[in-house]
Amino acid sequence: MAKKPKDTQTGPATDAQGTDGAEKPPGRIKQLRMVAKVVRQQSPRSIPIAVAIGLGIVLLAVLIGFFTGSLLFAIPLGISIGLLAGFIVFTRSAQQVQYKMLDGQLGAGMAILQNMRGDWTVEPGVNANRSMDIVHRAVGRPGVVLVGEGDPHRLKQLIAAERKRVSRVAYDTPIYDVQVGNGDGQVKVSELQKRMLKLPRNLDKPRVAELRYRLKAMPAAVQTPRGPMPKGVKMPKPPKQNR
Repeated sequence: MAKKPKDTQTGPATDAQGTDGAEKPPGRIKQLRMVAKVVRQQSPRSIPIAVAIGLGIVLLAVLIGFFTGSLLFAIPLGISIGLLAGFIVFTRSAQQVQYKMLDGQLGAGMAILQNMRGDWTVEPGVNANRSMDIVHRAVGRPGVVLVGEGDPHRLKQLIAAERKRVSRVAYDTPIYDVQVGNGDGQVKVSELQKRMLKLPRNLDKPRVAELRYRLKAMPAAVQTPRGPMPKGVKMPKPPKQNR
């Protein structure tokens, strides 16, 4: 799973429910039930198919064990393989449902980046404009990847500006850019993780660590607006900067 940049400030310890009143995150069993509920609503056939595949493998193992005289060995093996196969089918169905629900929504690319496999550090919203076009930055073994979400024409200028900023500190480091969307030249949400994982590994771990350090020291591109604020409008918090 991708890493988030570490915050220099540490908050007070919390109990099971949190001292600030926040509820404790749900456990794995509860999360699995929640995912299963969503999958059943969005793709009703997925769970029955996963169960049928698992039971089919168990039945096949029992038949093989019966005819070969090795039931004591075949039954536990069939159950293990059947559970694994059913779970794999279920997780793939859940992933497809997730892609379907995220498709076309602002922040879909960021959701995929934060749950991506591998040693990635993701910085959300490093650059943006008033039209809600936004650029995220991911750092890993391939180098720097700028992921844009929004209008393709406006994103070209936004990504170019961020590329120029990054190139000032990322010396001789490959910089890639990807636009998430369904337009021409854009990458679909369901294909984003695959595209990222196909990038070549250009840097070793020490160089990646040095690159992350230099990028953290870089001033933020999205600044707090200046001037008087209208009445009734709250001032947004500026991005945190490391000292």
